[in-house]
Amino acid sequence: MGLAAYEIIGNDAEWRVRHDGKAENTYETKEAAFEAAVAAASLAFRQGHEIRVTAPARGLASGSTTGNP
Repeated sequence: MGLAAYEIIGNDAEWRVRHDGKAENTYETKEAAFEAAVAAASLAFRQGHEIRVTAPARGLASGSTTGNP
């Protein structure tokens, strides 16, 4: 199995989870995006994938939520 990577990106207005080059869903809070990423990562882990979840520290924004995420 391969690596399933989930990256929390965004800013105070909008957060997303980037996976496989896509960041389709939006979340109001970084915590909500993190919970969605962990749920998806849990499924991938059960399927035998190596997983990686990354999130910015408190107060920091990461990535871009405009244009092509």
